[in-house]
This record gives sequence, C-alpha cells and structure tokens, in this order.
Amino acid sequence: MAPSLEERAAALAAAPVPGAPSPPAAATARSRARTAAARPPTTGPLKSPKATGAAPARRGASRPAPPLEVPRGAGARPAGRVVLGIDPGTRVVGWGALVVTARGPRMLGAGVIRAGDGELCGRLGLIRKELDLLIQRFQPEALAVEEAFAHKNVQSALRIGEGRGVVLSCAGAAAIPVHQYPPATAKKALVGHGAAHKTQVAAMVARRLGLAEAPGPLDASDALALALTHVIRARL
Repeated sequence: MAPSLEERAAALAAAPVPGAPSPPAAATARSRARTAAARPPTTGPLKSPKATGAAPARRGASRPAPPLEVPRGAGARPAGRVVLGIDPGTRVVGWGALVVTARGPRMLGAGVIRAGDGELCGRLGLIRKELDLLIQRFQPEALAVEEAFAHKNVQSALRIGEGRGVVLSCAGAAAIPVHQYPPATAKKALVGHGAAHKTQVAAMVARRLGLAEAPGPLDASDALALALTHVIRARL
C-alpha cells in the first residue's frame, strides 16, 4: 500500500540535508575556526636561539681585566752608560740624566725638585724620596754632584751642605759611585773658563746634547753640566 501524502512529508523533514554537517561536527568546526582566528599569523619558520647565534647573557659573568700599565723606566735600565747629575739645595734641587751612546751623550731627562718653604726636616725628607725615585727610574752607574766650596754667605753654604748630605745618602743607599766637581771645574770643562755665567753654561749644554734650547730652569741645566763634566773627565 502506497504511503500517504502526510507520511511522505514527515519522511522528507526527518532526512538530513546533503552536505550539511551533523550538529557535533558543526560545533567542532566553529571551535577550530575560533582557535585559528586567535592565533597570530606567521610569515616564516620560527628561529630558535641557536639559529640566531646569540647566546643568552649570564648574570655575574666576569669581563677580562684591562692590561696593567707599567710606569716608564720603573724597571728597565736605559741602554748605555747613564750618569745622573745633581745640583744640590734644600728648596730647589736640579737634576739631569744623560746616557752615553756611540754618537755621544744624549739627555734622558732633566728638571727640578721643589721642596717648598716648609720646615727643614720635611724638605730634606721630600728631596730624599724624589731622588730615590729618580735613581730607581734611570738606574745610573755614576752620580755627579757639586762639590762643597767656600761661600761668602755662611748660612747658604750650610744649606747647600745639608742638601749635599741628602744626595750622598741616596747614592750610598743605592751603591752608586759619587763624583764631585766644583762649579768652576764644570764651567771650564764646558765653556773653557771657570768664571762663565750660568746662561753660557746652559747654552753649551744644549749644544753638546744636540738640543734646540737649554732645558730650564738653570738648576736643571747646571745638573746636566755636572753630568757632562763627568762624561768628559772620565772619558766615557
């Protein structure tokens, strides 16, 4: 017996529509769509830390220490025979260092030690410290110092003698031979006569050492003159 019209209509309503997802499948599809929309788009493959070549920084990692700086001439003796000349005093002390080379003497350095106008013992102590540093720096094989001489001013002569004592004690502590020359001897060795003025001595010092001008002040050039006198007299 053929179905009635009502039965056919009920069967068509209950039949699934072709291509339509089932209710559970539709819910799954909507969930996947929401997840895909929330995920940020990618333009290429993700790089790992190894691919970038940058290692992560570690806290507390130590950096290499900078190289130590060694003071100039602190432990290395200049090549050649070194002579240190000292023009003694208790307020200003002149010094000059020479090195004897195959081409003749050349200046290593020159200057003055200024002890100021304080108490005498303090000035002498400062001079001693500075002279010790000069000896450590240049490591001379000989020290030339002005010899004691008769002075019109007794107090000046005593002060020079006190300054000479500091110089001699420094040389003795370092076991350096000391050679003493009167001012007139140094002037005669360089200028040709013992009554030359300090400026004449300074000009001859510059000429002998091949300098454009004499190092100042005159206390420094006097010290270089003493060192040059020893080079000439000892035929170094």
